[in-house]
Amino acid sequence: MHPLLNIAVGAARRAGDVIVRSLDRVGALAVSEKGRNDFVSEVDRAAEQVLIAAIRKAYPAHGFLAEESGAQAGDDYTWVIDPLDGTTNFLHGFPQFAVSIACRHRGRAEVAVVFDPTRGELFTAERGAGTQLDGRRLRVSQRAGLEGALVGTGFPYRENRQWLKSYLEMLERVMNATAGVRRPGAASLDLAYVAAGRLDAFWEVGLSPWDTAAGNLLVTEAGGRVGDFTGGEYRDGGNLLVGTPKVFAALTEMFAPLLDDELRK
Repeated sequence: MHPLLNIAVGAARRAGDVIVRSLDRVGALAVSEKGRNDFVSEVDRAAEQVLIAAIRKAYPAHGFLAEESGAQAGDDYTWVIDPLDGTTNFLHGFPQFAVSIACRHRGRAEVAVVFDPTRGELFTAERGAGTQLDGRRLRVSQRAGLEGALVGTGFPYRENRQWLKSYLEMLERVMNATAGVRRPGAASLDLAYVAAGRLDAFWEVGLSPWDTAAGNLLVTEAGGRVGDFTGGEYRDGGNLLVGTPKVFAALTEMFAPLLDDELRK
């Protein structure tokens, strides 16, 4: 295992322990609202502290981009971290949340971990070495088109909803053309599920780097496509589409007439 990945796995498991130990006292946790329907709990902060401490012990010169504490400058390596992706699910006892960690070298993800602490599933990827689930090699599904496809998504929920009308048109078209649409509520796990072949594609608007950095590498290393809604290179713009190569292509064609300037980013 790559040394960076080894550290990431250990850190993710420690953060997962913090999260799982808190499940039986969710009602007593201190929770604040960062924005409309955008919550942060004391568990998010505690898990992030555990992650950063574990990584910094091994790599004191590295930088961080973390959901709760923001950017911390370092050398050519930056760890992109979401300590608890799916906080709202966690606070409701809905078991769909994860720890997400990616390490970027000069902006390019080299290793990734998405850890589901309730199921104990550990998704890992190393650039050029593939994606694994608990040591088993993963590949995206062989789905050849939209017919029969199962597609994940995430609904816009923040104050700025100028793209909502276009998004709902996308949703309607996808629902009519596929076997179904799922919205579990934790983007990192949705991306891991595309890598594992459990979903055939996923799209969402308004995502942050810590939502996607790890999952995108999982998908790429499992043979999937990652891009923006036009099919172009994804550059942390927030509007993300991933999928099997053929489903990805079909969705970009479907979305093309619906994209305003905001959704082309």
